[in-house]
Amino acid sequence: MGRRGLLLGAGVVVAGGAVAAAVTLWPTGDGGGEGTRASESASAGASAGTSGGASPSPSRNYPLSKAPRTIPAVRAHTAARGPGWRPASGARVVVNDDGLADEGKLLAGELKMTYGGRAGARAGDVELALDGKGDAESYTLTVGEGRVRIAGPGQSGVFYGTRTLKQEVHGGGTAPEGVVRDRPAKPVRGFMLDIARKHFTAGWIEDRVRELGDLKYNELGLHFSDDQGFRIESDTHPEVVSEEHLTKAQVKRIVSLAAERHIAVVPEIDSPGHLGAVIDAHPDLQLRNAGGASASRGTLDISKPAAAKIVDDLLDEYAGLFPGSGWHLGGDEYQALTASNPAASYPQLASAAVKRYGAGATIADLTTGWLNDRAAVVARHGRTPRAWNDGFYRSVKKAGVSKDVRVAYWTGKEYGARQPTEYLAAGREVVNYNDEFLYYVLGQPQTFVYPTGERIYQQWTPRVLRGTTAVPASYEDRIRGGVFAVWCDLSGAQTQNQVAAGIRMPLRAMVQKLWDPGKPELSWKEFQALANRIG
Repeated sequence: MGRRGLLLGAGVVVAGGAVAAAVTLWPTGDGGGEGTRASESASAGASAGTSGGASPSPSRNYPLSKAPRTIPAVRAHTAARGPGWRPASGARVVVNDDGLADEGKLLAGELKMTYGGRAGARAGDVELALDGKGDAESYTLTVGEGRVRIAGPGQSGVFYGTRTLKQEVHGGGTAPEGVVRDRPAKPVRGFMLDIARKHFTAGWIEDRVRELGDLKYNELGLHFSDDQGFRIESDTHPEVVSEEHLTKAQVKRIVSLAAERHIAVVPEIDSPGHLGAVIDAHPDLQLRNAGGASASRGTLDISKPAAAKIVDDLLDEYAGLFPGSGWHLGGDEYQALTASNPAASYPQLASAAVKRYGAGATIADLTTGWLNDRAAVVARHGRTPRAWNDGFYRSVKKAGVSKDVRVAYWTGKEYGARQPTEYLAAGREVVNYNDEFLYYVLGQPQTFVYPTGERIYQQWTPRVLRGTTAVPASYEDRIRGGVFAVWCDLSGAQTQNQVAAGIRMPLRAMVQKLWDPGKPELSWKEFQALANRIG
């Protein structure tokens, strides 16, 4: 992996009356490359300082600080001499903008400090500030003169700075003197949960949101419709909803909690396959072959206008429940296309394809048109759609998937799957869901095995989209990031608590690679020990 260009910058930190001059190598650019986490510091003399509002001790000398140990690791740290900072009695969290009130109140509660609102910072305080221009997820965390300042151009970056501080002082630790400059390499850092095949309680999902927020994830995917269940309350089609489901009130609380932690919730209603729960309530929409036999369960007959209407009703309804910018349309594993002769097996689909696209059109064209139509529905609500890579069919003759649809690349094993470089070379943006590393499939059916954090940490990067081979570095900027997915194929294989324990280290390993895809400084054992220490 090629190293990005480096920006050489000088920093000066004042701590307790003395100055430490530091030179920091700061990575430039938004995409991949290894980044530079090291800092070179030269002392200009010993210094004394304050900690949590304590009086200065002019006679005390301090060693040059070391970079904080956090997950994910910070990208750059300018060292300085001083005592560092930890929360103390009477210390406050203050803000320079009312828009940071939620972040300030959350941090104050976590560190058992007082929230002081908009006020000037004094010794012992933490100040949160909107300041500067650039990546909204970037931030600067400065520890000096007995106080902390976390600043960034956007609220999300300031929030991530509070997560760094929270980890630094966890268990009585001290935030080291100096300046952290930090930002993510990838804009999509996600976790996807299959709540269709297995019902997860709202409380369990909320706990995952808190965990994800502390790790600087910014996306939670909810796959809530499949053959085994439809798990969110519906007003337009209550007949499709499973007995065990989340109410809209519960979903709103999840979405609100996620928003407080700068996590967008991305819903998925997969179609035109994986709709068994919907078809159970509308059996006339089940696809049947020329002999009247049903295709695989959950396969919709997309030649029928009623099929589009029910799916679009649901998409329109849930657009009001999920306010984020992303939407997953599924689009994978449409079983009509796995027949040896799809047109002969499903003549109604073949006829509909010709009617829509003209002579020579195929069922793959009709299926692609279906995906484009659903993409248009969510686009009307201001959403950016994505679909599974095997929903982009090679065999199309007349239709092509809209350029606005991002590729969720998960496998090379399915019908119609292509190499990831084909999508990247065509200019598409891709999100990495590589099933070799990022699929936690309950019960380990077929060839799936539970992924380990160690393997992700040592072998995976965002460029490893399929199998174990990375795509060329020239495609780095088109890879939006990655998503770790829990699928519940054998729903009884693990309890909720077992799932939480099983995904704990994979989530930490993956976010480290999404924040900085370069080779980590810590060994796996050191990383594991750090995770155990900071929680």
